[in-house]
Amino acid sequence: MLSRVAASYEVNRELRKELLQEIFLAVWQAMASFKGQSSEKTYILRIAHNRSVSHVASQMRHKGRDDLCVQSIADDGPGPETGLLQLTQQQALLAAVQKLPLQSRQVVTLFMEGLSYQDIAEVCGISSANAGMILNRARQTLCKELSHE
Repeated sequence: MLSRVAASYEVNRELRKELLQEIFLAVWQAMASFKGQSSEKTYILRIAHNRSVSHVASQMRHKGRDDLCVQSIADDGPGPETGLLQLTQQQALLAAVQKLPLQSRQVVTLFMEGLSYQDIAEVCGISSANAGMILNRARQTLCKELSHE
């Protein structure tokens, strides 16, 4: 779950590993202050997304990196043909999600992790109606983007 969050924010494989370590550290440090006001999953995802947003902001200040290179997503499950098709589809979806504005990317990623509109709203600090509207617009954008490829 956390590796998918990191992958939705960071294209570069090495920076994605670094971000994932930062997320694990932030979650570990924050668990002591968990008060049970939300589910553990929602709490952890909020930490992960906040850390990811901070990571993206700090990376935007460093202009020397190559944002256009999409790294492959490991898939050890199915056979070669099915695996290649799934990998291609995953890469296309990941590239399309990474082109979304930051808040849309966050909402889509949380939805793909199985969170409800209410949980997404809680993680993002927005209303559930706003989460639904952002998700709907992001879906439309993703459909247009993926149908052109």
